[in-house]
Amino acid sequence: MFTIGDFARHGRVSVRMLRHYDATGLLRPAHVDPATGYRFYTAAQLARLNRVIALKDLGFTLQQVGEILDDTLDTEELRGMLRLRRSELEDAVAAARARLIQVEARLRSIESEGHMPVHDVVLKNLPAVRVAELSATAAGYEPGDISPVIRPLYEELFRRLEEAGIAPTGPGIAYYEDAPGGGGAIVVHAGVQVSAAPRDVDGLRVHDLPAVDRAATVVHRGSMDSVLPTAQSLARWIDAHGHRSVGYPREVNLECPADTAQWVTELQEPIA
Repeated sequence: MFTIGDFARHGRVSVRMLRHYDATGLLRPAHVDPATGYRFYTAAQLARLNRVIALKDLGFTLQQVGEILDDTLDTEELRGMLRLRRSELEDAVAAARARLIQVEARLRSIESEGHMPVHDVVLKNLPAVRVAELSATAAGYEPGDISPVIRPLYEELFRRLEEAGIAPTGPGIAYYEDAPGGGGAIVVHAGVQVSAAPRDVDGLRVHDLPAVDRAATVVHRGSMDSVLPTAQSLARWIDAHGHRSVGYPREVNLECPADTAQWVTELQEPIA
């Protein structure tokens, strides 16, 4: 038999953790000296300890680990738990990738300060356009605030348009407004060009975005999570040329393949 210290070393865990497993009934010692209270473990118990560690590393709670080891779950329940955990990990990986893109975008923005802009800005007149849109509130203008809001909006928008028999006739057009009450929150409008009659049913609004006499526009290539340097380059150009922003900016989705790194989006800033 192993003392608790030796067993901990062989199992690559702490003595404190073994005591916790004992207290919760997850892994009890094979023998406890009645006189000293010292715990002793057998080599065979390393197999159960290894399973505990492996299941914990998968993200299961200690209660779930105990249920799995004690066979209180049937195969379908275990399969469901694993599928749920896989989904959670996939979401975490996607979120981490999005944050990495934003960090890289912030670094590029810092590195580009004081340098000539690498984006070509074009002045345009924007005609009125009819869009179908859904709206929701985001915490702020940061890509990390907007992306988790606008993506589900577009998924729901296209689902509802299909149900209503309305076919898009042009690109997606997103725009943003300050939310009522201030506090930094914004209203995200996820729209797409359509030719349907105006309506406003259960939050699905079909209406005309007004024409803009003059807008400064720039093309952004890549995921919208990396839009910051492009947007800041546009802002610097507007300021350097003696213009000022009026109204709310728009984003026109020119190309949206499955690979977001290949997206092409035009940023449109009304100016005076």
